[in-house]
Amino acid sequence: MSTTTLGLSKELQEYLRSISVRESSVLRQLREETASLSNSRMQISPEQGQFMSLLVKLMHAERAIELGTFTGYSSIWVAQSLPEQGRLIACDVSEEWTTIARKYWKIAGVSEKIDLRLGPAADSLKRIGSENIEFDFAFIDADKENYGTYFNLLLPLVRKGGLIAIDNVLWSGRVADPSEREKETEAIRAFNEFLRQNHAVEISMVPIGDGLTLAMKK
Repeated sequence: MSTTTLGLSKELQEYLRSISVRESSVLRQLREETASLSNSRMQISPEQGQFMSLLVKLMHAERAIELGTFTGYSSIWVAQSLPEQGRLIACDVSEEWTTIARKYWKIAGVSEKIDLRLGPAADSLKRIGSENIEFDFAFIDADKENYGTYFNLLLPLVRKGGLIAIDNVLWSGRVADPSEREKETEAIRAFNEFLRQNHAVEISMVPIGDGLTLAMKK
């Protein structure tokens, strides 16, 4: 997990953000508040948030879903990029973290676009599957050992040409270290290989943040 882009020096990271990232004051305030939490590394980087925002706009997405909302940083980037009638379903298990998210959604003026679903993501996806919703964009940033399960539940809900973005696929570089054998690392390795062989989607792994794979449904 990383709140910065892997492999960049501090100086280059600062330059990238100063010359490229257009982070609103609300997003910056949320990022700074989240930095005080023990799990702050779960938040995506500003450059990744802006990148996903651009993707949503390029796709003219109207329906989006994210698995793993945390304090709401990624959801604001996505929701503010949706049209007025657009909607984002945000799935998380934590009332504590999403209380912070709700506060900042209101400040950012995107509360009306976001439908928060509390509970295990797999259960939420199964219920959503019966709601006849077709998504343009999806973001997976939840527990790593269930990435494959989430992807398989999401894919039927995404329209042809829709995009699933999966976070932490480079896992702070640990996926490339054969000596790293902890469960989450092994799970991400297995998921990356699963996607490589999955011909239902076109894929591209982008080295932004902690690694972001884009999977477009054929």
